[in-house]
Amino acid sequence: MRPWSPIPIEECHEPLVDLPDGLLRLEPHPYVSLGAPYGEGASPFRLRQGVLDRLWQAQAYLQIQKPSWRLAIFDAWRPVAVQAFMVAHATTSECQLQGVDPHRDSPERQAVIASVARFWAPPSADPATPPPHSTGSAVDLTLAGPGDEPLPMGGEIDAVGAISEPDHYAQLAQDEPQGEAATWHHRRLLLAAAMASAGFAQHPHEWWHFSWGDQLWAWRTGQPLARYGSAS
Repeated sequence: MRPWSPIPIEECHEPLVDLPDGLLRLEPHPYVSLGAPYGEGASPFRLRQGVLDRLWQAQAYLQIQKPSWRLAIFDAWRPVAVQAFMVAHATTSECQLQGVDPHRDSPERQAVIASVARFWAPPSADPATPPPHSTGSAVDLTLAGPGDEPLPMGGEIDAVGAISEPDHYAQLAQDEPQGEAATWHHRRLLLAAAMASAGFAQHPHEWWHFSWGDQLWAWRTGQPLARYGSAS
């Protein structure tokens, strides 16, 4: 259970819509390339209409601060089947990275499962507890500079570990304000500020994950209800 799981959902039935060309997509999409089961004709680059409207607002804020920069969309809508596929993939990958047998139950494997679970929501099919991305309200994104090249942010999207915490470099940035870590920290702060300007809430463990209208958003902003349940 996540702390936001008990929040009730009052579905508003907004449609999922494709991201328009004016928003930068990072392609090829990594989960599609892995063979994640989106289904025929389904695209990960989709969001609820209200979320998309706010994404435009966030991009406008960013370009006031940095006219040659853009938001770069890594991932958006994610069916529950894809969530299950990616949780399994992330667990196996992290086991291999740590030298743990991914097929044998052990304390080490359980520790990997627990660490992955801090970043990957359970692939719940229960309509009361949908994974955030499955609602069409969550987006994973970064910053792109001139030429639409993603900027270094001090850690890769989907990295499992402390490096993904939004404020991971805060102390280093304070200690060495001219250092590389300070650059990464300030970029993370700028991304968060752009998204907050449009009402998005940030995942507490992920510098790249923001949502509007789902249970996580309701929990972080003190709303009594979420607006979006699972979308298809």
